[in-house]
Amino acid sequence: MMQLLFIELSDAPSWVPALLLVTLSFAVGFLARFILLRVIRYWQKRDRKLFKSLEKHLRGSMFLFLPLLLINVGVHYINIPTNVLNLITSTANIFIILSFCSVLIRLTNVVQDMLFIRYDINLSNNLRARKIRTQIIYVKKVAIVLLVLFCLSLILLSFPGVRKFGTTILAGAGVAGIIIGFALQKSLVNLFAGIQIAFTQPIKIDDAVVVEKEWGWIEEINLTYVVVRIWDLRRLVLPITYFTENAFQNWTRNNAQILGSVFLYVDYSMPLEPLRKHFEKVLSETKLWDQQTQVLQVTDTTEKTMTIRLLMTAQNSPTAWDLRCYVREKMIEFIQQNYPQSLPHVRATLNNSTDSVTQQDHD
Repeated sequence: MMQLLFIELSDAPSWVPALLLVTLSFAVGFLARFILLRVIRYWQKRDRKLFKSLEKHLRGSMFLFLPLLLINVGVHYINIPTNVLNLITSTANIFIILSFCSVLIRLTNVVQDMLFIRYDINLSNNLRARKIRTQIIYVKKVAIVLLVLFCLSLILLSFPGVRKFGTTILAGAGVAGIIIGFALQKSLVNLFAGIQIAFTQPIKIDDAVVVEKEWGWIEEINLTYVVVRIWDLRRLVLPITYFTENAFQNWTRNNAQILGSVFLYVDYSMPLEPLRKHFEKVLSETKLWDQQTQVLQVTDTTEKTMTIRLLMTAQNSPTAWDLRCYVREKMIEFIQQNYPQSLPHVRATLNNSTDSVTQQDHD
């Protein structure tokens, strides 16, 4: 049909069939995009999350692929000079490859969305979900890099000059690989360190860690660096090799549950039993406590005060922080209201002595 249409327009100026081809191609592209989005919205009723993700990521990526494909096919039916035809074909091929690569990358985002829904880290017991999410994120980033490299390779191979010297390029690939390996040694080390972290998992997404004397959560694990969200919302950016070459604290390595501690310094006159009962009462009245551990112990004594340690567990590190602050406030309030004399104070002994002072008047 397209061939017959352009044969009928063969007597017209060359720009007329070219304009008609571009117009029809983009019209078909708009129509196909409209139909695709309608189908996605219709099927949202059955699997809303999947099709919502498809609509979100594929909304713009399908726009150029189909029109460019039609232009690449239809341009051969237009009477234009060979050199212009070759230029148009090569350009269209490049953009078709780029558009196709864009579609594939966006589909990886759809797959990631679906897996993230299945492995939700907002649950209290989210250790397995955080493990798998860490692997998903890193594998997705590696897959995108490979797709981009594959796309660039196809673009280069679309030029006859590159294909002509393909044998020579392959023959020198070993030497070039050695040279590139030395030049990109640091980047390759980071890449393999990232692969090691993704599968051995000394850290995972949303782990609570202490690095560089800062406490925070693992927010991002990228190909070459890791972002740690500090408790005061600052971001600490570290090379990914830091976590394979340096010691650091991981508070949620095997379990999201964490043990929190509060220290009280009180006078020896403080009775322990009322303090222990109030501690149990404070924990029982808050949802921050996971009802697993509660311990009150005297852990140290000095010549002035005794140190009381309160231990309690929470489902994760942010909750444990809030629980510690809550318990500390309530315990101090209890001591202030009921045993103010047992707050820390300094004792002093004064010895009264009468000194005889002889005062002589001198004339």
